[in-house]
Amino acid sequence: MTHICSRRRWLQFGSSMFGSMALSALANDARGASASALATRDAHHAGRAKRVIFLFINGGPSQMDMLDYKPELNRRDGEVARKKDSFLKGSPWRFAQHGQSGQWFSELLPHLARQSDRISVIRSMQTDSSAHPLAIPLLHTGSFQFTRPSMGSWIMYGLGTENQDLPGFITVHPTRIYGGPANYGSAFLPSSYQATRIDDLPTTDGPAERKHPLPNELLAGSQQLTQVLNQSLLNRGQAVPEVQGAIDSLGLSIRMQQTMPQVMNFSDEPQEVLDLYGVGQDGTDSFARQCLLARRCVEAGVRFVQLTHGGWDHHGNLPELPARCQETDQPMAALLVDLERRGMLEDTLVFWIGEFGRQPEAQILSGKVANGRDHNSKGFSAWMAGGGIRSGLAYGATDELGFEAVENKVHLYDLQATILHQLGLDHTRLTYRYSGRDFRLTDVHGRVVHDLIA
Repeated sequence: MTHICSRRRWLQFGSSMFGSMALSALANDARGASASALATRDAHHAGRAKRVIFLFINGGPSQMDMLDYKPELNRRDGEVARKKDSFLKGSPWRFAQHGQSGQWFSELLPHLARQSDRISVIRSMQTDSSAHPLAIPLLHTGSFQFTRPSMGSWIMYGLGTENQDLPGFITVHPTRIYGGPANYGSAFLPSSYQATRIDDLPTTDGPAERKHPLPNELLAGSQQLTQVLNQSLLNRGQAVPEVQGAIDSLGLSIRMQQTMPQVMNFSDEPQEVLDLYGVGQDGTDSFARQCLLARRCVEAGVRFVQLTHGGWDHHGNLPELPARCQETDQPMAALLVDLERRGMLEDTLVFWIGEFGRQPEAQILSGKVANGRDHNSKGFSAWMAGGGIRSGLAYGATDELGFEAVENKVHLYDLQATILHQLGLDHTRLTYRYSGRDFRLTDVHGRVVHDLIA
């Protein structure tokens, strides 16, 4: 049978083919245009880590129910506490020591407990605010008073990115409140250093479909025209940093159309890996996909990946804590295992933290004692692994009840300084001149916690 192609079909085929060619050519042009802004740069000193995965536990996880064992608090459960009409509240969950390090973990974290010899738990964290709207921006940007560049943006500014066809900074499911986009923005740094936000999680069914409504040829033409106009404005010396940032960002978006669908495609992952993370399993599936995506991103050359898991603000609903732990425990433990067996954990720094922790006394809501805990900025827990961080270490301590840090205190600025140090960046030298002064992530604070470094 003879197949006759109509003129309309031929034009549709031709426009699609040439549109794809145009996108490919435009991607090559954009790669060269933005190479200088995103190119890899020399560190201040030899760093042990090349990349970072930040696990943000949004809401303030309860450390004395997970990581900071308090037998005295449990013994004095029900006694009068500091707050009027409240009482001390011990943990209802059992703790046990694990691994050769003998670190304490509660029964809520069985998978992470098996990684006890890979991680360092910091039990003496402190921050400057116990209010979400202040503490979350402080964690992400080093400031709650003014809009400042996020940690990932500072690292991009200091080191550049290893893969020019992918974002150097990716954030998955970031919080939309309490700082919102500023938590992963670049503020006064060039916009090419801000994060690329991902909300749609990868599937195991093959490459994601492109959702842009324009056909390839029109999309390529539109993007090319935009770049020409931006370049013309740049050549006239008008709003140079802003225009260069727009050119770089658009150039990256063009290149990502060819590379990001491959990273987001889980169909090439063995079933054993999917099962390890908990992909497709009840409870764990969503965060498992985030953690596996983080591994694929850093493997492809992404410098800084942030994952966010919410629902940890347990004022009157502490019985929900086991569900939150079940959703995250297996995926984040699998992330450490997977990085280790691929030889990547030694130069990938993974850290887990909330904006603050919880109090060792029962929450008072509407004048009544509730089954929950209030915020605590004076003593809470975090953990780190890989990237030259000591393994199997329990660092610092809160008082016997868990109200505040009393030994080897680690302020949030100290944690930020230590992360930068492991990447080869001196937090006092990583500065940017803006509005007549030099700014940095840690402002005028922070010290590297050398006890945490292997």
